[in-house]
Amino acid sequence: RLPNLLSLDLSGNELSGPIPAELGDLAYLSTLGLGRNQLSGPIPSELGRLSNLQRLRLSGNELSGPIPAELGNLTNLGSLDLSDNDLSGPIPPELGNLTTLTDLDLSGNQLSGPIPVQLGDLALLTRLQLSRNKLSGPIRAELGDLAYLSTLGLDANRLSGPIPAELGRLSNLQWLWLRGNQLSGPIPTELGRLTNLRTLLIQHNELSGPIPPELGSLQELDRLELHHNELSGPIPVELGRLTDLSTLYLRDNLLTGCIPEELRDIWRNDLGELGLSFCN
Repeated sequence: RLPNLLSLDLSGNELSGPIPAELGDLAYLSTLGLGRNQLSGPIPSELGRLSNLQRLRLSGNELSGPIPAELGNLTNLGSLDLSDNDLSGPIPPELGNLTTLTDLDLSGNQLSGPIPVQLGDLALLTRLQLSRNKLSGPIRAELGDLAYLSTLGLDANRLSGPIPAELGRLSNLQWLWLRGNQLSGPIPTELGRLTNLRTLLIQHNELSGPIPPELGSLQELDRLELHHNELSGPIPVELGRLTDLSTLYLRDNLLTGCIPEELRDIWRNDLGELGLSFCN
């Protein structure tokens, strides 16, 4: 009954029960924040009628069921946060219609199926978080089209196949989290082009082949974690260029040869954790 309401924020309370479908009647609403409550049941498809909505945050509740395809009608949306709920089913390809979206967080749910190729159409996206779900299939090469992306979180899923070389086009990327999947094949040398990268976590996969010496070009890197894979060959001496590194984990691989003397250079700087156990 508040037809002129522009913003409704009830976050961080102890609200329970379902989200009322009647909220879909607030035609002028630009912000809807219901995060960090105890709300349960489905996300009402009626929220897809809020054509002026710019921010929708429902994170940290007990919401269940699928993500309504109708949310793809919110073409003015800049931020969509549905993280840390119990949502299930596939990611709707209709979310690819949200071309003004800069922040998409669906992490910490029970979402399954493949990553829709349509997410590669979200040209303004700076943060994509799909971590801690049950997503399967490949990492889409189309994600390499997200030129403004600074954070890509795909860890703790069931993704398989290779790491696409197209991710090397994400020149603004600072955080890349792929750990805890079933990824296989080599580490693409193209990742060495991500010169703004600070964190690269691709441990606990099935990656094989050598560690690319091109990773030595990632001068901003703070954490490099490649452990629990099937990587082979020597440790590249080029890793000694990573003078800002604080964590380097290479353990539980099939690496051979000697520890490069060049690693002394990063040990003298900020390197606090070095893991080389259970290699050859």
